[in-house]
Parts: sequence; C-alpha cells; structure tokens
Amino acid sequence: MKSGIEKFHLVLLAVFFSVLLWSFINPRDLFTWFLEVLPALIAVAILALTYNRFRLTNLAYLLICIHAVILMIGGHYTYAEMPLFNWLRDEFSLARNYYDRVGHFAQGFIPAIIAREVLVRTTPLRSGKMLFFIVVCICLAISAMYEFFEWWVALAVGENADAFLATQGDVWDTQWDMFLATCGAVISLLTLKSVHDKQLRSFLP
Repeated sequence: MKSGIEKFHLVLLAVFFSVLLWSFINPRDLFTWFLEVLPALIAVAILALTYNRFRLTNLAYLLICIHAVILMIGGHYTYAEMPLFNWLRDEFSLARNYYDRVGHFAQGFIPAIIAREVLVRTTPLRSGKMLFFIVVCICLAISAMYEFFEWWVALAVGENADAFLATQGDVWDTQWDMFLATCGAVISLLTLKSVHDKQLRSFLP
C-alpha cells in the first residue's frame, strides 16, 4: 500500500477542480450542467475514498481526468452547442454538432482501461482474448446504462431534458452512442495495451 499523494495526481486534481470551477461559471443551462458533471463528481469521490487502498496506474488517472474534462466542457456549453464543434459543423457543412460523439467515444475508450485494470488486479484474468472480450462487454454495458439514465431523465423532466439528451433530431442517436462507445473500447485496448501492461507490473505479484 502506498501512502501520501503523488505529485502527478495532485496536478490532475488541480486540473480537475480548475475546469470544474470554470464550467460552473455561467453554464448555458445549470440543470444540464449538473447532469453532465455528476458522473465526474461521483468518480472523483470514489477515487478519493479508494486512493490508499486501491491506487490505480498513472495512465488510468490521466484518462479519468481527460474524461472528466470532456464531461465538464459538455456540461458548460451543452453537447449540442460546444463552440468549436459548432464551427466545424458550419465550416464543413456537417449535419450536427459532433461533440457528443466525442463524449460517447470517450465513454468506451476510457472505461476500457479502468475495467481492464480492475480485472487484471482482482481476478485470475490476464492479457488475452477473454480479457479483451469482457472489457468490451463491460464498456457496452456502461454505455447502455447511461442511455437508460438519459431515458429516465427525459421521462421525469420532459422537454427540460432536451439539452441533456443532445439528440439533435437524430432518430439513431442512441445506437450511434453505443456503437461509438464500443469502438472507443476496442481502440483503447488495441492502442494502450502495452503502456498499460508496463504500468501494471508494479501492482502485480
């Protein structure tokens, strides 16, 4: 068990809370901000509570911080009105603001490493086809659960949830969200496996 907070993790915390503060200042819609930022707040609370008992790799913490920033930017502007992606939409005559697609790709890309780490460190599973398959399934399940959450919010608050749903008139938005999360998980496992395995060695017996 390690004790004390590592400098790299303090830097990530500083980034997290700086972006959180910025995102809270005059968001486009406060209710949407809360819904979008809530997963990041829950995640940082869990990480704080488990920091000394189950410390993650630096790669995992970095990815979690990146995901939190994506969520907080989406919360500040709403996913359908992120200015950079509005510019891309207008400049290239795209059908919609695609920032929400980035968010759902990250919803697979980043949890894939977290799930992989937990499984490798707490089960007999090791790098291979079965680990790959199970991690992708977990990420797809997370994505599906988030779609359920969006559905329940929409049922509860009606039109007030439109900014949170960010479907932008696309009837296939839910399917795209889950597909991109799956793609994100697969790409994450293919590209980050070696780096992740290297960092995991110091945690394994």
